[in-house]
Amino acid sequence: MSIASIIRGRRSIKNGYKPDAVPEKLILELLNDAVYAPNHGLREPWRFLFIPTEKKEEFIERMMPVYPADQQEKRRALFSEPAAFLIVIMKEDPRQKQWEEDFSATSALIQNFQLLAWEKGLGVVWKTNPHNLDPKAHKVLGVQPGEKIVGFLHLGFFDPDKTPQAAPRTPAEEKFTRFE
Repeated sequence: MSIASIIRGRRSIKNGYKPDAVPEKLILELLNDAVYAPNHGLREPWRFLFIPTEKKEEFIERMMPVYPADQQEKRRALFSEPAAFLIVIMKEDPRQKQWEEDFSATSALIQNFQLLAWEKGLGVVWKTNPHNLDPKAHKVLGVQPGEKIVGFLHLGFFDPDKTPQAAPRTPAEEKFTRFE
Protein backbone atom coordinates (compact mmCIF):
# COMPACT_ATOMS: atom_id res chain seq x y z
CA MET A 1 0.00 0.00 0.00
CA SER A 2 1.18 3.50 -0.70
CA ILE A 3 1.54 6.00 2.11
CA ALA A 4 -1.19 8.12 0.52
CA SER A 5 -3.64 5.20 0.45
CA ILE A 6 -2.90 4.38 4.10
CA ILE A 7 -3.43 8.03 5.09
CA ARG A 8 -6.68 8.25 3.11
CA GLY A 9 -7.87 4.81 4.21
CA ARG A 10 -7.23 5.04 7.95
CA ARG A 11 -10.29 5.47 10.12
CA SER A 12 -10.87 6.10 13.78
CA ILE A 13 -12.36 2.91 15.17
CA LYS A 14 -14.63 3.93 18.04
CA ASN A 15 -16.53 0.70 18.66
CA GLY A 16 -17.11 -2.80 17.35
CA TYR A 17 -13.76 -4.05 18.60
CA LYS A 18 -13.15 -7.78 18.67
CA PRO A 19 -12.46 -9.23 22.14
CA ASP A 20 -8.98 -10.38 21.01
CA ALA A 21 -6.14 -9.29 23.28
CA VAL A 22 -3.84 -6.58 21.96
CA PRO A 23 -0.29 -7.92 22.32
CA GLU A 24 2.21 -5.72 24.12
CA LYS A 25 4.82 -6.90 21.63
CA LEU A 26 2.77 -5.37 18.79
CA ILE A 27 2.37 -2.07 20.65
CA LEU A 28 6.13 -1.87 21.22
CA GLU A 29 6.80 -2.73 17.56
CA LEU A 30 4.49 0.08 16.44
CA LEU A 31 5.93 2.55 18.95
CA ASN A 32 9.50 1.76 17.92
CA ASP A 33 8.61 2.95 14.43
CA ALA A 34 6.32 5.79 15.56
CA VAL A 35 9.12 7.42 17.57
CA TYR A 36 10.70 8.45 14.29
CA ALA A 37 8.27 11.37 14.26
CA PRO A 38 10.04 14.68 13.73
CA ASN A 39 10.91 16.21 17.08
CA HIS A 40 12.97 19.34 17.61
CA GLY A 41 16.34 18.75 19.19
CA LEU A 42 15.48 15.05 19.48
CA ARG A 43 13.98 15.85 22.89
CA GLU A 44 11.64 12.85 22.60
CA PRO A 45 9.23 14.41 25.12
CA TRP A 46 6.91 11.40 25.30
CA ARG A 47 6.34 8.37 27.43
CA PHE A 48 3.69 5.66 27.22
CA LEU A 49 1.36 3.87 29.61
CA PHE A 50 -0.10 0.66 28.19
CA ILE A 51 -3.19 -0.92 29.70
CA PRO A 52 -3.24 -4.44 28.31
CA THR A 53 -6.44 -6.39 27.75
CA GLU A 54 -5.90 -8.53 30.85
CA LYS A 55 -5.65 -5.41 33.07
CA LYS A 56 -8.55 -3.51 31.49
CA GLU A 57 -11.16 -4.36 34.15
CA GLU A 58 -8.82 -3.33 36.98
CA PHE A 59 -8.07 -0.11 35.10
CA ILE A 60 -11.79 0.62 34.66
CA GLU A 61 -12.47 0.09 38.38
CA ARG A 62 -9.61 2.40 39.36
CA MET A 63 -10.84 5.09 36.95
CA MET A 64 -14.49 5.07 38.07
CA PRO A 65 -13.98 7.29 41.17
CA VAL A 66 -12.64 10.02 38.84
CA TYR A 67 -16.19 10.57 37.57
CA PRO A 68 -19.31 11.80 39.36
CA ALA A 69 -21.58 8.92 40.40
CA ASP A 70 -24.18 9.79 37.74
CA GLN A 71 -21.57 9.45 34.95
CA GLN A 72 -19.83 6.27 36.09
CA GLU A 73 -21.97 3.75 34.22
CA LYS A 74 -21.66 5.68 30.96
CA ARG A 75 -17.87 5.87 31.42
CA ARG A 76 -17.71 2.18 32.34
CA ALA A 77 -19.51 1.33 29.09
CA LEU A 78 -17.17 3.54 27.03
CA PHE A 79 -14.05 2.09 28.65
CA SER A 80 -15.37 -1.44 28.15
CA GLU A 81 -15.51 -1.08 24.32
CA PRO A 82 -11.78 -1.18 23.44
CA ALA A 83 -9.62 -4.21 24.11
CA ALA A 84 -6.71 -2.14 25.46
CA PHE A 85 -5.47 1.43 25.90
CA LEU A 86 -2.29 3.34 25.22
CA ILE A 87 -1.90 6.64 27.02
CA VAL A 88 0.63 9.04 25.51
CA ILE A 89 2.11 11.41 28.06
CA MET A 90 4.29 14.41 27.29
CA LYS A 91 6.82 16.19 29.46
CA GLU A 92 5.76 19.85 29.56
CA ASP A 93 8.56 22.31 28.91
CA PRO A 94 7.93 25.66 30.66
CA ARG A 95 9.24 27.53 27.60
CA GLN A 96 6.35 28.17 25.18
CA LYS A 97 8.28 27.54 21.96
CA GLN A 98 9.67 24.23 23.21
CA TRP A 99 6.26 23.24 24.64
CA GLU A 100 4.64 23.79 21.26
CA GLU A 101 7.41 21.90 19.46
CA ASP A 102 7.07 19.01 21.91
CA PHE A 103 3.27 18.93 21.63
CA SER A 104 3.54 18.94 17.84
CA ALA A 105 6.12 16.14 17.92
CA THR A 106 4.00 14.05 20.27
CA SER A 107 0.97 14.57 18.03
CA ALA A 108 3.03 13.48 15.02
CA LEU A 109 4.09 10.37 16.94
CA ILE A 110 0.43 9.55 17.66
CA GLN A 111 -0.46 9.94 13.98
CA ASN A 112 2.47 7.69 13.05
CA PHE A 113 1.20 5.13 15.57
CA GLN A 114 -2.33 5.27 14.15
CA LEU A 115 -1.11 4.75 10.59
CA LEU A 116 1.19 1.89 11.61
CA ALA A 117 -1.61 0.27 13.64
CA TRP A 118 -3.99 0.56 10.68
CA GLU A 119 -1.49 -1.26 8.50
CA LYS A 120 -1.54 -4.15 11.04
CA GLY A 121 -5.33 -4.26 11.34
CA LEU A 122 -5.39 -2.66 14.78
CA GLY A 123 -8.13 -0.07 15.22
CA VAL A 124 -7.36 3.12 17.14
CA VAL A 125 -9.27 6.19 18.18
CA TRP A 126 -7.39 9.14 19.71
CA LYS A 127 -9.39 10.56 22.62
CA THR A 128 -8.86 13.92 24.30
CA ASN A 129 -11.57 13.71 26.97
CA PRO A 130 -11.79 15.94 30.07
CA HIS A 131 -10.22 13.19 32.22
CA ASN A 132 -6.96 13.83 30.33
CA LEU A 133 -6.73 17.06 32.37
CA ASP A 134 -8.20 15.79 35.64
CA PRO A 135 -5.76 15.62 38.61
CA LYS A 136 -7.69 12.59 39.98
CA ALA A 137 -7.11 10.72 36.71
CA HIS A 138 -3.46 11.81 36.74
CA LYS A 139 -3.06 10.27 40.18
CA VAL A 140 -4.60 6.96 39.06
CA LEU A 141 -2.38 6.90 35.96
CA GLY A 142 0.87 8.10 37.57
CA VAL A 143 1.01 11.30 35.53
CA GLN A 144 3.47 13.58 37.30
CA PRO A 145 3.46 17.34 37.76
CA GLY A 146 4.94 18.85 34.61
CA GLU A 147 3.41 16.13 32.41
CA LYS A 148 0.39 16.25 30.10
CA ILE A 149 -1.76 13.48 28.65
CA VAL A 150 -1.76 14.19 24.91
CA GLY A 151 -3.81 11.19 23.92
CA PHE A 152 -5.84 8.37 25.34
CA LEU A 153 -5.69 5.81 22.52
CA HIS A 154 -8.44 3.20 22.50
CA LEU A 155 -7.17 0.03 20.82
CA GLY A 156 -8.65 -3.14 19.42
CA PHE A 157 -8.81 -5.39 16.41
CA PHE A 158 -11.90 -4.95 14.24
CA ASP A 159 -13.76 -6.46 11.33
CA PRO A 160 -12.40 -4.72 8.18
CA ASP A 161 -15.78 -5.31 6.49
CA LYS A 162 -17.27 -2.91 9.05
CA THR A 163 -14.80 -0.09 8.44
CA PRO A 164 -16.55 3.27 8.73
CA GLN A 165 -16.97 5.31 5.57
CA ALA A 166 -14.64 8.24 5.02
CA ALA A 167 -16.00 11.61 6.03
CA PRO A 168 -15.66 14.17 3.26
CA ARG A 169 -12.63 16.44 3.45
CA THR A 170 -12.35 19.98 2.18
CA PRO A 171 -10.01 20.11 -0.83
CA ALA A 172 -6.76 21.87 0.03
CA GLU A 173 -7.38 24.34 -2.81
CA GLU A 174 -10.27 25.81 -0.80
CA LYS A 175 -7.95 26.65 2.09
CA PHE A 176 -4.89 27.56 0.06
CA THR A 177 -3.49 31.03 -0.47
CA ARG A 178 -0.25 32.25 -1.97
CA PHE A 179 1.89 34.99 -0.48
CA GLU A 180 1.95 37.91 -2.88
